[in-house]
Amino acid sequence: MNGLAYSRLSRPSDQRQAMLRNLTTALLDKGRIETTLTRARATARMAERMITLAKRGTLHARRQALSYILDEDVVTKLFEDLGPKYQDRQGGYTRVLKLAPRRGDGAPMAIVELVS
Repeated sequence: MNGLAYSRLSRPSDQRQAMLRNLTTALLDKGRIETTLTRARATARMAERMITLAKRGTLHARRQALSYILDEDVVTKLFEDLGPKYQDRQGGYTRVLKLAPRRGDGAPMAIVELVS
């Protein structure tokens, strides 16, 4: 697969896609989320793609974003606030910070946040 890291996240494809959509929507809405490291990396990849669409700013790009992010308020925020904010930046819109392992099962935890 082109040498790209790919993880199934121990979920069937429909559940995995729904989980990533929800995590990406939460990240773009709140600006920062805490989750497991693997989910954080996958969420950061999708958030980068959505911000790149917002930088284009076309109607087609907005419809593509709406097909992935189901909350119209988040898409509006993405295109009106985040797109112009990162217009001069060539990628690297998100940051993944590792945290201590989760207490219950020892899963590696991380924070994903939008770079200011």
